[in-house]
Amino acid sequence: MAVFADLDQRVGYNPKALCIAVSELFTTLPIVQGKSRPIKFLTRLTIIVKNPSHCNVLRATSSRIWLYDIIAVFPKTEKLFHVACTHLDVDLVCITVTEKLPFYFKRPPINVAIHRGLGFELVYSPAIKDYTMRRYTISNALNLTQICKGKNIIISSAAERPLEIGGQYDVANLGLLFGLSESDAKAAVSTNCQATFLHGGTRKTAFGIISAVKKPQPSEGGDDSLQACKKAKCEG
Repeated sequence: MAVFADLDQRVGYNPKALCIAVSELFTTLPIVQGKSRPIKFLTRLTIIVKNPSHCNVLRATSSRIWLYDIIAVFPKTEKLFHVACTHLDVDLVCITVTEKLPFYFKRPPINVAIHRGLGFELVYSPAIKDYTMRRYTISNALNLTQICKGKNIIISSAAERPLEIGGQYDVANLGLLFGLSESDAKAAVSTNCQATFLHGGTRKTAFGIISAVKKPQPSEGGDDSLQACKKAKCEG
């Protein structure tokens, strides 16, 4: 981890969220303590959703979930992708890049996700390791960017070794291969990442806002005039 931190500091990534994958489900979520020296570390929870029951942990009111700075979800089916975009209280929706997409992206759920402020994460380190995964990475990224028009895209490394981490400008240039414009590619490694962090902060501090409007009461003068009109009508 120290090697990753030193390298990321040199190439200009700050703050940084490190991800540690686990291969089994657990009943209690671990509490991860972030450190702010020498760079700021963020805590992130990524949940791989293969069936609807996996969404229960996100719908629960567990206090441990809200301790994480970023909550991401990795849906494996079209139905779960739709649920993640429209209903789940998360910050990121992860897109598979190591295999062919099991479904086609549709505009309505993606537009809802963009309106809700969710980000779509694409990772590039698999493209460095293998030609087949490179082909899937570019193809899946193009399918996504054509639907979302380059909005709310985040490009991450998901690196397992320091050599798999690219500099910000190199990653932004990679975004051009993903079908992003120059401005959208730069945003994918800068402002969109910051927006996701702020979205997570909002999620941690507020569950919702209720607005109540008091119904105006009719004036006494209005009641008198109404009664007078009714009386005049009856007399006539």
